[in-house]
Amino acid sequence: MSKMWPQSQYSHTNTPYQSNATKTNEHQNQQNLKTLGMTSAISMAGPKPIDFEKTNELKESLVPFGVFESEAEMHHRMEVLGTLHRLVRQWIRDESLRKNMPPSVAETVGGNIYTFGSYRLGVHHRGADIDALCVAPRHIDRSDYFQSFYELLKAQPQVKDLRAVEDAFVPVIKMNFDGIEIDLLFAKLTLKEIPDSFDLRDDMLLKNMDQKCVRSLNGCRVTDEILRLVPNINNFRLTLRAIKLWAKRHGIYSNTLGYLGGVSWAMLVARTCQLYPNALPATLVHKFFLVFSQWKWPQPVLLKQPDAVNLGFPVWDPRVNVSDRFHLMPIITPAYPQQNSTFNVSASTRSVIMEEFRLGLAITDEIMLGKCGWERLFEAPNFFSRYKHFIVLLVSSACPVDQLQWCGLIESRIRHLITTLERNQHITIAHVNPECYNSVPLNTNNGQPLALPPGAPLPTDPAPEIKKNELSDPVVLQGEVIANHCSMWFIGLVFEKTNVNVDLTYDISSFTEAVHYQAEYTSVLREGMSIEARHVRRKQLHQYLSPSLLKRERTVSGAKRRPPELAPPGAAPHKRTRRLSDSSTDEVSVLSYNDDSNSSNMYEVNIQNGTGPAVLPADQLEQRNKSDKQIPTEHPSTSNSIVCT
Repeated sequence: MSKMWPQSQYSHTNTPYQSNATKTNEHQNQQNLKTLGMTSAISMAGPKPIDFEKTNELKESLVPFGVFESEAEMHHRMEVLGTLHRLVRQWIRDESLRKNMPPSVAETVGGNIYTFGSYRLGVHHRGADIDALCVAPRHIDRSDYFQSFYELLKAQPQVKDLRAVEDAFVPVIKMNFDGIEIDLLFAKLTLKEIPDSFDLRDDMLLKNMDQKCVRSLNGCRVTDEILRLVPNINNFRLTLRAIKLWAKRHGIYSNTLGYLGGVSWAMLVARTCQLYPNALPATLVHKFFLVFSQWKWPQPVLLKQPDAVNLGFPVWDPRVNVSDRFHLMPIITPAYPQQNSTFNVSASTRSVIMEEFRLGLAITDEIMLGKCGWERLFEAPNFFSRYKHFIVLLVSSACPVDQLQWCGLIESRIRHLITTLERNQHITIAHVNPECYNSVPLNTNNGQPLALPPGAPLPTDPAPEIKKNELSDPVVLQGEVIANHCSMWFIGLVFEKTNVNVDLTYDISSFTEAVHYQAEYTSVLREGMSIEARHVRRKQLHQYLSPSLLKRERTVSGAKRRPPELAPPGAAPHKRTRRLSDSSTDEVSVLSYNDDSNSSNMYEVNIQNGTGPAVLPADQLEQRNKSDKQIPTEHPSTSNSIVCT
């Protein structure tokens, strides 16, 4: 393993690609390149003059998006990591002395900080956080890390927003260290001491190690293996920067919500580099879309043959593990124990991703032909004009600290709601927008949410906790704390083109109950926290989105979606062949249940193009349901308003 923070690895100069530049792979065995990865390369062709020109244009187009750091910012990161490294060494030495280790030995046991993720890959953007791992010798326990080391960090004047998440799947300490967000994991090795330049790639290090330490080590091991498996690291980095920016702009960058996370995008780009080992970044971006717009999922993406190591840890293997056979877009990490980095992907998110791949191919085709520039690839599509029906998840709490925890919990559960909605026979697509929109304080807008544009500053002064009696609400108890901070997620829905009655009550209530239960179980639930789900039509979005946000969405120019493909005569309709942008023009009736403190009525809302909702009282609805045999009952599903308080 190379040094932890080499300056050259993260230096981003504006030197253009030159056709006569020295090739970094000049002395590399070309025969090895042909078989780099699971298969031989598709093309060994080298770059042409136009490829250098297109690559320089690509690099220039990335600059306005802040994907490159300045030298000063880069040096600041290195200084912060150096300070953190010294703190780790100091803590391990002091902890060793506390455990009665001789001072001469305590000075030599070592301990290191390793980086991984986007920073280690060299593709972090301006203001990005740093993923890091604290590696300690065998006599230092995880409990020491979350107690004495946490207290040491707490005493540092540069450290702000310090929080420990000890019961997470991968335990972590999060902090802001001198202006840089850092997620610091912990792993102890079964070694007496940790040398300065210690290589974590040795599989035997995992022997007799507990699962949490293995998961913590996995980030570093995977990142280093990816860098080892690409033929040209510089070409890989620029290509990955472009693909990550494209994915974020197109709303498909979020492992939590069922899209792809950073390591998954890195592995897809790495596989493209293996297939075209001598290509420049402009060509690699084009080939990326060519390869993965035609990929035969669920065929897995592998960067190398899985290691034949058997230390007892579970690995991704559909031949052995039945659950692995249901993964929709498997992208397998190259380090033991091999895992699928995309197990959160659902049918809807895969459809969204695949459509974006096809659109990306169409755009890069035109770029390579000189018909448009790279900026078109990075234009954000108009999510809100794509659908006619939405579910809005309103997440509220009384103070900013509660809101941060509450949103984090709910975000981790939204993908389960998407999977549930997909099971409804009348829903073709449930497309969640990964952007979390923060509302203006509720007390400034008559208690109603109104989303601000992403990145817009919230009021600097924390809004005071509001009491319900201050709003002159006679229905509730006086003095009860109510929510004043609200965030929103939007889920676009596409229904089948048939006259249907869609009951989403059970699906939404099950989701909110599950969130409520988990919040209680993890002691996150606080007074004033609520989650509400509403069915909203496109023309009602102005009630939730600020005019500036709607105007921005309407003026964004994206590539045209492909028109729906016509089915051959007599062919049976297939549910998943509909385009994402095709919404039903027929009547859709959505049954919803309002379960807040003010109402317990059930309504049927008839959704029609160009018409307002028709509402039936609960008694008439019940009578109608008894006579209507077409209303499905075995898969109930959404809600107009369901609140957990």
